[in-house]
Formats: sequence, structure tokens, C-alpha cells
Amino acid sequence: MFYEAEAYDTTRWPASYWRATRPAPAPCAALEGAQRTDIAIIGAGYAGLNAALELVEHHGADVTVLEAAQPGWGASGRNGGFCCLGGTMLDEAAITRRHGTETARDWDGFETRAIERVRDNLSRYAIDADPVETGELLLTGSARRWAAIQATQRAPDAVLLDRAALRDQGFATACYHGGRMAAQGFGLNPYAYALGLARGAQSAGVRLHGDSAVIGLHRKGGRWQLHTQRGQLSARHVLIASNGYSSETLLPWLKGRILPVISNIMVTRPITPAELQAQGWTRQMMAHDDRRLLHYFRLLPDNRLLFGARGGLSFTARSVAAFAARARADFDCIFPHFARAKSQFTWNGLVCLTSSRAPYIGPVPGPQGLWLALGWHGNGVAAASEGGRRVARAMMGQPDAPPRLARHHPPRLAVPRKFALRAAMALAGLRDGPMRPL
Repeated sequence: MFYEAEAYDTTRWPASYWRATRPAPAPCAALEGAQRTDIAIIGAGYAGLNAALELVEHHGADVTVLEAAQPGWGASGRNGGFCCLGGTMLDEAAITRRHGTETARDWDGFETRAIERVRDNLSRYAIDADPVETGELLLTGSARRWAAIQATQRAPDAVLLDRAALRDQGFATACYHGGRMAAQGFGLNPYAYALGLARGAQSAGVRLHGDSAVIGLHRKGGRWQLHTQRGQLSARHVLIASNGYSSETLLPWLKGRILPVISNIMVTRPITPAELQAQGWTRQMMAHDDRRLLHYFRLLPDNRLLFGARGGLSFTARSVAAFAARARADFDCIFPHFARAKSQFTWNGLVCLTSSRAPYIGPVPGPQGLWLALGWHGNGVAAASEGGRRVARAMMGQPDAPPRLARHHPPRLAVPRKFALRAAMALAGLRDGPMRPL
């Protein structure tokens, strides 16, 4: 395990606002005894459940999903609910330099299709996930970066907003010079979305087992054998879709290729209309800044403010509390008129980065029938949903189904990951500097 045991304890649910807004569903039964299936999927998150739905509905496959906890426990149920463009840390220029114009164009199409995928899922499976205002806002607290954004803006459907325009549009803060508003994406309740996908999968005929962490995986007689605490599953194909919670003991090939990073979220009490007007932040659009250790935030339907921050190196209580205090100080700097709105929910979880800074969707080198779909870089609501569909098609014989960018194996990192993470966090903190009001 990369972090302390607390990060992976499936008996402890995050104290999230999302879970507090939905009744607990009946638990999925654990895998019992010896069973067989065509395809086994490890992880009942967005990627695993979308893959299962694609395989059953479009290919008639016999599919069993094994979840270490219950659907919605992992990142799919505890993220910020940003259904947006993303999935890689590479911008269009970097993708073009590394892999060419066609790959960059292909990825752009994947990102757009991924958002459409989530909208289709909400409609197709009748999922009530509280979708809110369309669009996404990128903010910058650096005068130099704001000038660069203005000089390099090319997207025809994006709108640039200076500080005065931000206030006029209902996006006033104390710390940002300007922003770029894109038309794509929308916010939602990610836990409700995950539960809806799980219900849809079960209705389609997918066998979904909770409390069934896979503790052993090996090949025998041309089939994969998956062992859990109380059962064994034999499958022709296996898809690992557990993202930042993936076990490198189970799949040693992964070691050194992924980097789980902590993301922290808080949600305030409902903010009063007077406070909203005093601050000038009145919109429910998704927003984030351009810091390396970014902040992301959005006003929820009941006027609570969700605020997320990347950072932290440990899941110990002391470390989590210290980072939460720093994040709250940044929140108070950005939104001074919300300073009296206490945090009523706080939780954290793991974002999965890869050494290539892009997802990997495809087969694992070695014995046939083992597949991966992971590495969504903190934007998995949309990217993992579409990525799950694409890996399912690849498993059914369409090798060109995954986007070109996601077909490249992430290499092993050349340095120890904990050292690399500490160094990267330190450098990012120096680059970002402290939050300051303008």
C-alpha cells in the first residue's frame, strides 16, 4: 500500500455530503464459493460499471463485477462531481509534440464524447444525480498567467472574463485576475451517479458483488482465477478498473507506473442569500484555478459551497487535519464573505496519476485476457465513463476503440515515488505561492 491503512479501509465510509443526501442502498452480497463468468471486472466505479454495461448490452457477455467495498465507496462516490473535459495532465500542445496532431484531435473528440456519455447514462438509466449549470470556469490568480491566457486563447466557444466581468457574471472572488469560461460539462452528485450505474448494471444482468476484495489473481488452465476472502471466480478475461485504489501486489506490472495523490473536499453549511450577494458568487457552474495544487469549487443546489484542494502526503489524522486547516485558510482568502460559513462535511480520497500523465486503456503485457482502464488524473466522472465503454469494445476485438493517447503503456518512474511526490508537492507549492487577495 502506498499510503497508511486508513486510506484503504473499506469498512470506513468517507463522511461525505454526497452520501448524506442519499439513502443507503441494500448492500451487494459478497462472492461466495466457486463461480464462473466470461469477464470479471475488479472495481465498481465509473470505468468498471460502464464497461460492464457495454459488455452486457452490446455484446451479450456474461459479466461479474467484484468490489472491495460497496458501489460508491471509492473515488467514484467521493469526488467533486465535475463532469468535465479532462483525464490527462497534458495540454493539446504537449499531446501534439509527443504523439502528433491526429492523436491530439482524437483526444479532443474523446473528451467531448465522454461528457455526452454521462448525459446519456443519466437519461438511459433514469439516474437522478442533481445535474446543475452547464459550463466550466478556469480562474487564475497570476497577472502573468492571465496575460498569457488572453494572448493564447483560441477556443471559439470559450469566453474570457476579466475581474469586472467575473463579478458581473456572478463569479466574484478576492483572489483571481480573470477566467476562461468553457461551454462543456456540468456538475452532479457523483455518488448518486455511481449508485445509478450500479442499479443499471444489475438490471441489465451484471452480477455485482460487494465486500469482495480480490486478494489473489493467477492464470490456470487458460482462465484467470480470482480469489476473495469467501469465494473464487474463474474468468476468461479480467478488467482491473480500480484506479487510485489499485493493488500493485495483485498486479506487479503496475508498480511504479501509477501515483495515487490525495485530494481533499469540504462542504459548508448552506450559505445565506445575503452572503451570496455580498460575495458576488451566485452561480452553480463548476470552477477551478490554474495552480499546480489546484483548488476546485462549485455552489451546490442547496447553496452549500463545495471546495476541493489537492495536496497532503499522509492519511494520518494529524496530517489530514493540518491540510484541512490550510485548505480552509485558502477558502477564506478566496471567499471572504463566506468565512463564517463553517465546514459541515470534510473527506478525502485518491486521485490516480500515471507516469505518462495520461490514462491507460488496454491490455496488460503478458498472459492474454488481462486488461486495465485507469489513470483519470482527477477528472474521472466523464473520462472514466467513456473509458470504460472503450476498453469493453477493445476486449471484444476492437483494438482501436480506446483513444490513441490512452494506448501507450505508462513507463516505470525512475525514482522512488514517495520521494518524487514530496519533491513535486514542494516544487508545486513554490510555483503556486500562497493565496493572496488582490
